[in-house]
Amino acid sequence: MDKTESLLTLPPPASTGPTPTDATAAAGPPARGRRDPAWVRPALAALLLATALLYLWGLGASGWANSFYSAAVQAGSESWKAFFYGSSDAANSITVDKTPASLWLMALSVRVFGLNSWAILVPQALLGVASVGVLFATVRRWYGPAAGLIAGAVLAVTPVATLMFRFNNPDALLVLLLIGAAYATVRAVETASTRWIVLAGALVGFGFLTKMLQAFLVIPVFAGVYLLAAPTGFWRRVRQVLAAGLGVVVAAGWWVAVVELVPASARPYIGGSQGNSILELTLGYNGLGRITGAEEGSVGGRGPASGQTGLGRLFDTENGGQISWLLPAALILLVAGLLLAGRAARTDRRRAGLLLWGGWLLVTGVIFSFMSGIFHAYYSVALAPAVGALVGIGVTLLWQRRAPGVPRWQALAATVTLAATLAVTAWWSWRLLGRSPDWYPWLRTAVLAGGLAAAVLLVVADRLARRAVPVLVALGATAALAGPVAYSLQTAATPHTGSIPSAGPAVEGGSGPGRGGFPGGGRMRDGGQNAPGGQNRTDGQLAFPGGAQAPGGQFPGFPGGGQAQGGGQLPGGTVQGRGPAGGGMGGLLDSREPSAELRSLLEANAVDYTWVAATIGSQNASGYQLATGEPVMSIGGFNGSDPSPTLAQFQRYVAEGKIHYFVGGGGFRANGGSSASQEIAAWVAETFEAKTVDGVTVYDLTSGQEG
Repeated sequence: MDKTESLLTLPPPASTGPTPTDATAAAGPPARGRRDPAWVRPALAALLLATALLYLWGLGASGWANSFYSAAVQAGSESWKAFFYGSSDAANSITVDKTPASLWLMALSVRVFGLNSWAILVPQALLGVASVGVLFATVRRWYGPAAGLIAGAVLAVTPVATLMFRFNNPDALLVLLLIGAAYATVRAVETASTRWIVLAGALVGFGFLTKMLQAFLVIPVFAGVYLLAAPTGFWRRVRQVLAAGLGVVVAAGWWVAVVELVPASARPYIGGSQGNSILELTLGYNGLGRITGAEEGSVGGRGPASGQTGLGRLFDTENGGQISWLLPAALILLVAGLLLAGRAARTDRRRAGLLLWGGWLLVTGVIFSFMSGIFHAYYSVALAPAVGALVGIGVTLLWQRRAPGVPRWQALAATVTLAATLAVTAWWSWRLLGRSPDWYPWLRTAVLAGGLAAAVLLVVADRLARRAVPVLVALGATAALAGPVAYSLQTAATPHTGSIPSAGPAVEGGSGPGRGGFPGGGRMRDGGQNAPGGQNRTDGQLAFPGGAQAPGGQFPGFPGGGQAQGGGQLPGGTVQGRGPAGGGMGGLLDSREPSAELRSLLEANAVDYTWVAATIGSQNASGYQLATGEPVMSIGGFNGSDPSPTLAQFQRYVAEGKIHYFVGGGGFRANGGSSASQEIAAWVAETFEAKTVDGVTVYDLTSGQEG
C-alpha cells in the first residue's frame, strides 16, 4: 500500500463485537486511546488557518453587512433589555423578526471592542472556523482523519459558507450548533449515552433560538439514527430520545416562555408578527408559513419572489453556484456507501453515519426545494456540512475498497464509482462556471479537462507507478474543488451588504429568481443586491422592463423615492414614489449612509428624546441609527407591515415629546399585514411641515402642527 492509500485508510475495526467480513461491516473504535498519524495535526492546523484567512481577509470591506441585524447588535450593546429581546433599537420599540441568539454573540463583541464592522463580523468568521473544526472531529471519529479533513475542506470552500461566515445573518451560528448536535449524536450512539443525546437536543434547541424552526429539520434524522444504532435496548433508546426532546424544549422554550409571560407593555413588540406574539412568529411567518407560503405581512410568499419549487431548485441559476458544486457527488457517494454497508449489524456506526449525514442532506434539501414561502439562496448553507461529510466519508470508503485483500470485483466497482463521481463533478462544475461565461473562461475548460483526465487515470491507477498516484489524487481533488474555491475567493474579495447576499460572480440567463431573490435576475449596481427584472440605480430609479411583477402589495418607498419605469405594475398596488410622507434614504433590502447634514440634524439634542427619529421599515431606520448611534424607531418592522406602533400609539409618543423627527420613505407592504405605517405617514404629512435635507424629506414632530 502506498502513502496515499495509507492516508485514506479507515480506522481498524473495533475490538469488541463480531469480527467483520469487510471494512464497512463493523463500528469504528472510539477516539479515546487512538493516536492519529503524525501528519494529521499539521494538516488540520493548515486547514483551520487557511479557513481563517479566507473568512477574515478584508472582512471590514462589507461595512455593516446586513444593517438590519447590525442595528440590533448596536442596540443590544447599549441596552441589556434590547440585548435579551433582540430589539432593533435601544429604546425597545420592536424586535427583529428572529430569535436573538446570533445577535447576542455580536453584541457582546461590540460591548468589548466598540461598534465597528470588525467587531460585528469577526465572531461570524470564527464561528465558521469552529464549524470546520467540529465537522472534522465528528467525521474523524468513525471514518478516520482523512475523511474528516476532506469534509472540513469541502465545508470551508463551499461558496455559500464563505459568504455566510463573512456576514452577520443568523445562519453562521445555526450551522455550528447543528454540527455540534451531530457530534453529540455520534458520541451518544457510541455508548448509548443519555448525557450526549440530551446535549444534542439542547444544541438543536439553541439552534431554535438562532433561527427558529429551521433548526428542527434535523430532529427526525438525529432521533432516527439514535433509535436505530445505539447499542442498548429498544425502550431505553426510546426513553433517551424523549429525554433529548425535553432538552430541545428546555433549551428553546425558556426564552419563548419569558417573552410570552412578560406583559406586552413591558417589552418590545415582536417584529414579524401581526399579533405581537412569538408563538405566532414561530408558527407563521418564520415557521409553517415558509413551507406553505401563507406568510401574512411578508414580502414574498407564493410567486416568483420565492423562485420555482421542485427538485431542481438547488441546482438552478440562483442556487447552483451557492451550494451544488459537490451535491451530485454527495448523493452518489451516499448511495455507494449504503450499498457497501449492505446488511450490517443494527449498531454499525459507519452505516449510522451515512444515515445521519444523508438524512440531514435529504430532509433539509427536499424541504428547501419544495417550500412555497420565502426562500433565499443563502439558506442552503445549512446543507454544506452534510455535503462535506458525505464527500469525505464516501471518498474514504471507496478508496479503502481498493486496498490489497479486497475481492477484485469490489475493488473495480469502487474504482469505477470514484471515477464516475469525479467525472460528474467536473462536468457539473463546467456547467456552473458556464453560467458566468465572461468570468475567467479558461477555468471552465481546465476543470473539465483535468477532471475527466483524472477520472480516466483513476480507472487504470493500478497500472501506474506508485509515485504517480499522489499526483493523480492531487489532480482529481483540484478539478473537484477548483470551481467552489474560485467562487469562494471571489466572494471573499467582494463586499456584501443588504438583506439578500449572494456568493460568487453574477450569472446570466436564468429563468428562476434573480440573484437577490427577485424575478428576472437584476442586480443592484451599488451593493450586489438585485431589483426585479433589472438594476437598482444609485439615483433611486428602479427599472422594471416589461412591467415585471412582484406578489401582492406596494413598495411605499425605495431609495430616493424610486419610480417604476415604463409603468410596471404590482398586483394589489403600485410602486410608490414620494408617497404621503415624501422621499427617504433607505429601502427594503439595504440602508444608506445619511449625509453629514442630515446626521447632524438627527443628533442635535438627542438626549432629550427617546427616539431621535422614526421612519417606516427596519432597513431605513438602521441606516440612521448606525450613523448616529441613537435609537431610531422602525415603524412597521422589517417590511413596514407590522402594526407597531398603531397610529394612536404613535400620536401619543409625539404628544409626549418622545420622537424628534419623522423621516420619509422606506418600507414595503405585501401579502397583507397592517396598514398602520401608511396611516402614520399620511397623518404626519397632513399634520406637520415638511422640509428636505439632501433629498430626504424630514418632519420635525416637535414643531407643532402645520399651519
